[in-house]
Amino acid sequence: MPSIKVAAVQAATIPFDGPAATQRTVALIAEAAATGAKIAVFPEAFIGGYPKGLDFGCSVGRRTAEGRADFVRYVRGAITVPGPEVDQLAAACAEHDIHVVVGVIERDGGTLHCTVLYLGPDGLLGKHRKVMPTGSERLVWGFGDGSTLTVVDTPYGKLGGAICWEHYMPLLRAAYYGKGVEIWAAPTADDRETWISTMRHVAMEGRCFVISACQVMRRSDFPEDYASRIDAAPDAWMMHGRSVIVGPLGEVLAGPLLDEEGILTADVDLDDIIGAKLDFDPIGHYARPDLFSLNVDEAPQLPVIARGEG
Repeated sequence: MPSIKVAAVQAATIPFDGPAATQRTVALIAEAAATGAKIAVFPEAFIGGYPKGLDFGCSVGRRTAEGRADFVRYVRGAITVPGPEVDQLAAACAEHDIHVVVGVIERDGGTLHCTVLYLGPDGLLGKHRKVMPTGSERLVWGFGDGSTLTVVDTPYGKLGGAICWEHYMPLLRAAYYGKGVEIWAAPTADDRETWISTMRHVAMEGRCFVISACQVMRRSDFPEDYASRIDAAPDAWMMHGRSVIVGPLGEVLAGPLLDEEGILTADVDLDDIIGAKLDFDPIGHYARPDLFSLNVDEAPQLPVIARGEG
């Protein structure tokens, strides 16, 4: 297969405004496609927003009216899947002949999920809900289940991946390796220097190309009444980016990009994955199924199941 160009989109979004953030994403899809990229990865929670520094007025045994109002705004800025915003993203992918992975806040009834959408010229290909929100994220995001451990087939290889600190779940990584991911999307809100070593490890361990995208946001990009617990001046960075693209031997192909917007690109050749598996294949000749095995439940976990009469 000839090499293709892939992209990591690092940009500021419009928090708590699903339609406006969708329009921003549509414009950036066009910019990514203009570079020649056939696959582009956007950050975690790019549509809906990552509420960095918010505590939603909660402590153990206590909630506040102000915190509930913050949650109302967050819910109103989320999107439904499927829904009109998803249709707009799909139309942009069709117009520009590109596959896109974008992080959204998905509204499902009274619960929000940190979700990743897989889109292509043919529409919505699948989604993944974050199975383990980290720390205080658990307050405002529900838990995904095994039914959305999604890997999609594209003309350029198998596309899948994980969200942010899901990458620190060894068994989840193994489940995805078992699905044969070749191009690993890593939308994240982790903008620390240590994240780069994680991306290099996943690329080496999975023998795959890794595209990691993180937001870059100043305090002034959030609303004035944003009740962040992080004290920051208007021009101070609250999210630094550090998006990166890594090859299957752990080599950094592009980035990291720090404290600025931009679209990282790299040319990738899937034959490099074949060569990388000469001496290591995590779910092939380097596995020991006689010693270790992993059982994955991919059935939807529904709280209410209605059965018909008789």
